Amino acid sequence: MANLFEPVRLGAIQASNRVLMAPLTRARATRDHVPTPIMADYYRQRASAGLIISEGVGISQQGLGWPYAAGLWSAEQVEGWKPVTAAVHEAGGRIFAQLWHMGRLVHSSVTGEQPVSSSPITAPGRAHTYEGNKSYEQPRALDVEDIPDVIQTYVTAARNAIEAGFDGVQIHGANGYLIDEFLRDGVNRREDAYGGPPENRVRLLREITQAVADAIGADRTAVRLSLNGDTQGTDDSDPASLSLAVAKALDPIGLAFLELRELRPDGTRGATNVPRQSPLIRQHYAGPLVLNSDYDTARAQADLDSGLAQAISFGRPFIANPDLPERLSAGASLNPLQEETLYTQGAEGYVDYPALEKVA
Repeated sequence: MANLFEPVRLGAIQASNRVLMAPLTRARATRDHVPTPIMADYYRQRASAGLIISEGVGISQQGLGWPYAAGLWSAEQVEGWKPVTAAVHEAGGRIFAQLWHMGRLVHSSVTGEQPVSSSPITAPGRAHTYEGNKSYEQPRALDVEDIPDVIQTYVTAARNAIEAGFDGVQIHGANGYLIDEFLRDGVNRREDAYGGPPENRVRLLREITQAVADAIGADRTAVRLSLNGDTQGTDDSDPASLSLAVAKALDPIGLAFLELRELRPDGTRGATNVPRQSPLIRQHYAGPLVLNSDYDTARAQADLDSGLAQAISFGRPFIANPDLPERLSAGASLNPLQEETLYTQGAEGYVDYPALEKVA
């Protein structure tokens, strides 16, 4: 049985422990989506994670609707990321870039164009924009002829990530964003080769993942999914059938790892009574499995002990605790999270959380 604080091989990466940092949007880039120096400080502080999975990084202007989030489609953005990855490596850490297309969960006031999705179904809720929250707009369904260009934006962003010094990439297929909108039948109402049965709905995920793996290596390519319960208005009527199709589609590619964000009945950021799908996926997916959402040390170790997971990713605890692996190992108390500074642009609530030795 593996200990949470023991090393683990994740594709090309030898992670120093099994406490991974989950992707966390923090909005500290410029309005042109270029990383800023303070981001290097933030990620350096958290380099003791076995592997950092970066905040969602936009693959194109079309897909990046979050104000002050960073991108990876321009030369300036690539140059902006280089000090960040260098800082992590100098501190002994490893970092993957999470590749993000937000699909219908954007607003034209940020992207400059109508949102796109699997089907022309407007998302519930409101979009976060530079001018405040605005109602989501009806998206345009991507034509089959559009899809190769979308796939190419993922490939280009993946190559840019490697140029910027990242150790690999994670394809964001979770949380109701573009790929998830194709995967789940609550949004995907298509009648072509990308819609209908689960085997068709996983096609875009499989094609993107294979193309990225071919470009930078499968051992430097990961995927994140959320398959149980509603996330930002995206859900599925038969998650078990979809999960089986996903596992069978991704297993042959030989990914570095597959991460699952799994909602729980008592979840703090979304809750569901839909069973988590990791036990089913574990039966059909042979690669490393990383699990996420509302873990503490005991629950994390239990899923490692059972063989269900090879590592656990922690999200919000890493925001307030830059030295989270050390704190968990020592059984130390955790700093409280400052919710009000999650998406502000300054240092407060970003790089000023104290490390354990400063509060002992």
